[in-house]
Amino acid sequence: MMRIESRLAQIGSVRDSVTGAVSYPIYQATAFRHPGLGQSTGFDYARTKSPTRMVLEEAAAELESGDAGFACSSGMAALQTVFALFRQGDHLLVSLDLYGGTYRLIEQVMSRFGLTASYVDTNDIAALEAEWRPGSTKAVLIETPTNPLMMITDLAKVSEWAKSRGLLVIVDNTLMTPYFQRPIELGADIVVHSATKYLGGHNDVLAGLIVTKGKELSERMAFLHNSIGAVLGPQDSWLLMRGMKTLALRMERHQENALRVAEYLLGHPLVEEVYHPGLPQHPGHDIHRKQSSGNTGIFSFRVKDARLVEPVLRHVKLIAFAESLGGVESLMTYPAVQTHADIPEEIRRAVGVDDRLLRLSVGIEHSEDLIEDLGQALERAAREIGA
Repeated sequence: MMRIESRLAQIGSVRDSVTGAVSYPIYQATAFRHPGLGQSTGFDYARTKSPTRMVLEEAAAELESGDAGFACSSGMAALQTVFALFRQGDHLLVSLDLYGGTYRLIEQVMSRFGLTASYVDTNDIAALEAEWRPGSTKAVLIETPTNPLMMITDLAKVSEWAKSRGLLVIVDNTLMTPYFQRPIELGADIVVHSATKYLGGHNDVLAGLIVTKGKELSERMAFLHNSIGAVLGPQDSWLLMRGMKTLALRMERHQENALRVAEYLLGHPLVEEVYHPGLPQHPGHDIHRKQSSGNTGIFSFRVKDARLVEPVLRHVKLIAFAESLGGVESLMTYPAVQTHADIPEEIRRAVGVDDRLLRLSVGIEHSEDLIEDLGQALERAAREIGA
């Protein structure tokens, strides 16, 4: 099999046998003619199957070492489709430091249908065992690294434990992408992505992906994907494929830049702590190196004084004060009031998402320009508060 860089660059390039188009066409069609009664070209209605989306889904499955891929209208739509596997009374074990949108979906939407969750350090087998409910616990949902504190879970170890208890393993691989980490190869059953982030890579397409392993699970997911209907349209499918073609190049630059910026902040007198799994002092550093081939471009840092946050966000120039992550442009956000606002304050503070934490998605600009921008913003902020 070709190396992943070649497979990414060649997504869809040999699929159009009619014209030989190197860039797979956008089939902007919702209905397809039948050759005759009881006959089909393989395409009937775009919600069920669409040519452009199909090429994307097959590429996603192959890149994640899965059996089937499903492209959704957003990352949250992908999670909603996965959660439809469960029923009233089912229980999930979920990563403690969780993206706020996932927490909101579980606690404010899925809870109304009888799905419950316990939030635990998923790298702690004893903690998982303590929260496991025989008969009702059905799955473990893992983010690794987590967002925003970059906690690491040993996927092989937890997958082995989950299989011994008959549980599905679902991994949100948004931050790492299949270029750096492939959870199915480590024992996971389902991988989900907010493809809006690194896979799309340009802050211009909203999308989600699901990849499943195993025939039965893939068939169940196909039924849910079609029935719920939160599918990705052909234009966005094409945009996502175009973004994925350069994923290898972008991820290499993201990780290089992020590590340099993290090392700079680690030595800054106004910064108390830096959460980046590529730093040797990170508690999950060794596990992360074992199960992945690189580092994401996102990390968080805690300033020493909460009064610094507002002026830093106001004074950055090259770095945009904006939500989201994974694009070519660097973005900074304030998790406590933005991405994690729906998580109750006592839970946020317990895991470390406090009023001094900033999250930085490092883009592909020159690292020295990013460091200079952060330096001047921190300096001006310090002068304003008299620090």
